[in-house]
Amino acid sequence: MSESEVNDKLKHSPDDGHRALFDHYYNYVYAITLRILRGNVSMSDIEECVIDTFADIMLNYDPDKSGSLKAYIGTVAKRNSINMLRKSNRKSNNTISIDSDDFGELVSGTDVEQTAENNNVSEALINAIKALGEPDSIIIIQKYFYDRKSSEIAKIVGLSSTAVRARISRAMKKLKKFLADFC
Repeated sequence: MSESEVNDKLKHSPDDGHRALFDHYYNYVYAITLRILRGNVSMSDIEECVIDTFADIMLNYDPDKSGSLKAYIGTVAKRNSINMLRKSNRKSNNTISIDSDDFGELVSGTDVEQTAENNNVSEALINAIKALGEPDSIIIIQKYFYDRKSSEIAKIVGLSSTAVRARISRAMKKLKKFLADFC
């Protein structure tokens, strides 16, 4: 069955179209999912991911839109598989017994010293922002952490846009001086 025939069935008889879609593309979705998840999750999780992929496709695919059905299916399968892999990695403890033969030197790409220094600088910056007091601390956080415009911030703090910009300028000078003293 060709892609256009599956699309026609999806348009005219969704139930038959979904069955044809599943029958025609099951092996394709399974291969993508297995390639990404093999060795990281159980076979039942792989099968669950395949079924979730078809559920996503059947709920969201619009046969009236142009584009390749196979490419759409492949993208959904890949994304669902990667999401399951991420969830699995978050859940796993990744622990190895010291007595295990697999235990070797564990190397991390993390520079502990640099991370600690960055945390110290971040903490000092947050403390300096808090020390500015309100509304300056709110303005700085809204501007640089939430990327809001002066007009949006003005509505939040109850000032004019011009006043917000002036306060940002003055607060940044204070922060610059503080950080120069800190470093």
